[in-house]
Amino acid sequence: MDAVNTVIRVKLQSEVPLVNQVGEYIINAGGKRIRPVLAVLFANAHGYQGTAHHNLAAIIEFIHTATLLHDDVVDESSLRRGRKTANALFGNAASVLVGDFLYTRSFQMMVELQSMRIMEILADATNIIAEGEVLQLLNMHDPDVTEERYLQVIRSKTAKLFEAATGLGALIAGANEAEIEAAAEYGRSLGTAFQLIDDVLDYSGNAADIGKNVGDDLREGKPTLPLIYLMRHGTEHQCELVRQCIENGDSSKFDEILSAITESGALAYSRAQAEQASDRAIQALTHLPESDYKDSLIQLARFSIDRNH
Repeated sequence: MDAVNTVIRVKLQSEVPLVNQVGEYIINAGGKRIRPVLAVLFANAHGYQGTAHHNLAAIIEFIHTATLLHDDVVDESSLRRGRKTANALFGNAASVLVGDFLYTRSFQMMVELQSMRIMEILADATNIIAEGEVLQLLNMHDPDVTEERYLQVIRSKTAKLFEAATGLGALIAGANEAEIEAAAEYGRSLGTAFQLIDDVLDYSGNAADIGKNVGDDLREGKPTLPLIYLMRHGTEHQCELVRQCIENGDSSKFDEILSAITESGALAYSRAQAEQASDRAIQALTHLPESDYKDSLIQLARFSIDRNH
């Protein structure tokens, strides 16, 4: 990862000072770097000996960072990873435009890898991520969102980049098609587990741990799985309360909704769905030979559901 970070710093350089300033701020803002880690782990797990996986991991991180910059503008977020968001610090225009820079720089880096297959996978992934963003926008303030529509957003918006990272890690190491698909399945399932737990933590975590304001999803009118479950299994009063809060983006009733979510078993249900996704991820590793890399991937799948941030 030190080598990946070196690539990130070199490729982040621009002749435009504001690009450097915003880019450095975001890249240095912490975060787990899970997506680039996954690319490196899968390449190593398949015995890769070169250095191109460092560039691939940096590309994945640039795409992810671009989505964060745009997300925070759309969501009007002020806190991420315990720090002010770039849009809160530099303004919406700078955040959107530097996000565009990171997207386009990542495509320049893809060309350098001289692989049409890599280009195809990442082009498809970024397009599906964009569709997921639009789908989530359509779901905002809509209390009638179904669990399937919600999971479709997760698969597009979050799991797709995990899937690209893991599948490409195997691909660059020369894995066969079955191995690449197994790696992709690990990524899809892990990404789903991560997002489900993120949605649980928005109602059960605390701001210091999760690095953002608790209740942000409710304030933004996002119908995530805990709310969808409560709407399906709660009392008539609870359903009406959730409906109003989603429609109006009202977090003033957060404590009452949190109590209802907890009593209804919505958090337990959402966590159980995340655990199933984590188990699917681990199952997808059965073909890999035993190694420290495989062990790390198993631990990462377990961490995805046991974390508090």
